[in-house]
Amino acid sequence: MHRDIFPAYHARSCHYNLLFPMKADTAIIARAVTKRYGSLTALDSFDLEVERGTIFALLGPNGAGKTTLIRILTTLMRPTSGEAFVSGLNTARQGREIRRQIGVVPQENSLDRYLTARENLELHARLHTMEPKKYRRRIDELLELFGLAGRQHDFPDTFSGGMQRRLVVARALIHEPMVLFLDEPTTGLDPQSRRAVWDYIRSIAGRMTIFLTTHYLEEAEQLCERIAIMDHGRLITIGSSAELKAQLTGGATYEIEFADRAELFAEALRRMSCVGGLEIADRVVTVKLERWECLAEVVSALNGAELRRISLRERTLEEVFISLTGKGVRE
Repeated sequence: MHRDIFPAYHARSCHYNLLFPMKADTAIIARAVTKRYGSLTALDSFDLEVERGTIFALLGPNGAGKTTLIRILTTLMRPTSGEAFVSGLNTARQGREIRRQIGVVPQENSLDRYLTARENLELHARLHTMEPKKYRRRIDELLELFGLAGRQHDFPDTFSGGMQRRLVVARALIHEPMVLFLDEPTTGLDPQSRRAVWDYIRSIAGRMTIFLTTHYLEEAEQLCERIAIMDHGRLITIGSSAELKAQLTGGATYEIEFADRAELFAEALRRMSCVGGLEIADRVVTVKLERWECLAEVVSALNGAELRRISLRERTLEEVFISLTGKGVRE
């Protein structure tokens, strides 16, 4: 249930709070969080603040440190140095209090195989000391929402991967947490199931803080008010989708559709010094300009061409991601 006031801080964290006072509208804070595994540094002096009631996405390549950060924030792991707070509580010292207030969807489908779908949800509700009358109604709502009502008395091993994933999400929501951590929640879901999860996330926006990691950049762009990109254990940038796209430098990309002779004009464009890249598919030529001022030169070079359209291609979050983290494939 959403609360308007953060719980009192633990006495052992008071000294830190005097140095870095918590803002009333801040749900998550990481200050110089570092995590080392021997010679490997998974998080390197990582700083982050997430406002209450927002849908926030953390993006990064494989091995960037996203899951390590979530494990620290959800009290499953302690940092080597630095401190983190969730709802005003210190993750290293007040784990029990934090776990009462958060919901977690891990990457793996960590369901109890010897309990039915409904029993999995009932167990989680009872662990959170929910009253039977309340959790029975809540379970009915979630089973219906995620399309599992007809299979609620079956065991998870009889479910498809997508159905298991939906059950994991439902389990994390059963106690209506203040902060919901979603570590790649829609991995393995079909488009319909993914959209159902998106719709539910939108419906609860504002009632809880949602912290999301995902490899689906469209997911982050569609759902999240603020997006952070990290790599090699460090925060690279943070902002809205529009703010991140505005950071891209260089020219623009245009799509030019020809009535005919597309190959001929594409070759002329390819020889221009201001053209940084060119692709052709059927009668559509996609041309990347080094500077947006080059468009006038392109139009001049197309004199005599019969054009159907020239349109500016909107920059994407994927372009931002690749420009900041590189094109190399990560293990």
